[in-house]
Amino acid sequence: MDYNNAPTIPMSSPDLTDAERQAVLSVVNTSALSMGPYIAAFEEAFRKHTGLRHAIGVNSGTAGLHLCVLASGIQDGDLVITTPFSFVASSNVLLYERAIPVFVDVDARTGNIDPAMVEQAARQLTAGGSAARRWLPRRGAEKAGPLKAILAVDVFGQMADYDRLRETARRHDLRLIEDACESLGATYKQRQAGTLGDTAVFAFYPNKQITTGEGGMIVTDDDQAAERMRALRNQGRAPGDTWLEHSYLGYNYRLDEMSAALGVAQMQRLESLLAARQQVADWYNEMLAKIQDVEPPQLAPETTKASWFVYVIRLARGIDRAAVTARLAQKGIPVRPYFSPIHLHKYMTERFGYRPGDYPITEDLGARGLALPFSGKMTQAQVKTVCQALSEAL
Repeated sequence: MDYNNAPTIPMSSPDLTDAERQAVLSVVNTSALSMGPYIAAFEEAFRKHTGLRHAIGVNSGTAGLHLCVLASGIQDGDLVITTPFSFVASSNVLLYERAIPVFVDVDARTGNIDPAMVEQAARQLTAGGSAARRWLPRRGAEKAGPLKAILAVDVFGQMADYDRLRETARRHDLRLIEDACESLGATYKQRQAGTLGDTAVFAFYPNKQITTGEGGMIVTDDDQAAERMRALRNQGRAPGDTWLEHSYLGYNYRLDEMSAALGVAQMQRLESLLAARQQVADWYNEMLAKIQDVEPPQLAPETTKASWFVYVIRLARGIDRAAVTARLAQKGIPVRPYFSPIHLHKYMTERFGYRPGDYPITEDLGARGLALPFSGKMTQAQVKTVCQALSEAL
């Protein structure tokens, strides 16, 4: 197959039925296209799913994380401990407020932020002095303020070690933001994703466990934060404000009714959607076990349920990932490197002076990670085709 031809197996594919199509059509046949009954129903579905008091629909996971940052009182110069092994949005939302991401390296098995290093960083940053400076970037932190929060990311659908992160946050009086954009349906010690931070965010891009096309959902038990975030998503209009009154500098982060209707229909199928993705992951796990130089995803003992957002393998050190990728493309098999370390993106190196070698585990995982085609719609035959092509490419 020519390299430029379309892949024979898609990288990802949303799982949509006539129920979703009819839900969207039902909105189009009304005049309520924004802030109508479907966004209320979608939020109610997440209150039931998490058992939390508040759910706030927004137009992306990034928007949701930004509102969590604002509700946490994070501002110019404040420090926030987070991970360099993530999609860039988890750090960008801090830069929007001119806060300073304090990167901490990750656990080599899961790719999630290392809780022991988080505790050490929090202790030394709180104490100040030379010990604190080792955690700060080479430049861009000359006027650093206090440590305000931890922003943890559930990487690839596996939750971070929240008991230890929560203890660190409690000990040092920090807010804990849970980026659950990749982990809807996962559990940590039998507790649902989204329920372990002060605030948490899910996301619904087309390759996620459920999709609204674009969209996100904030969940929290913090009444004050919820009220503030509801106002900020709607141009800063607080309870009691009239149509053209605005108490805060806000944003247009609303989720439209068509997207919310799609989300309601998807949430009604959540368990079957998750089960289908689990089946595809099980097929991959079984077939990849027979292939040398490939490490399938690894789960921590605390992970009582993984929620498969993507399926990312690690190639053995010394394997030419680019060459493997090219060989797979020739066979019509799309793959993607996952993740590119945040601290090595051009705008991060220019702003903060990061260099290769700063976070060695993140960089190792970034250099060896390869996302294979994955969705709940894949067949066993398609998984077999991918694995056979990967074995030949290696």
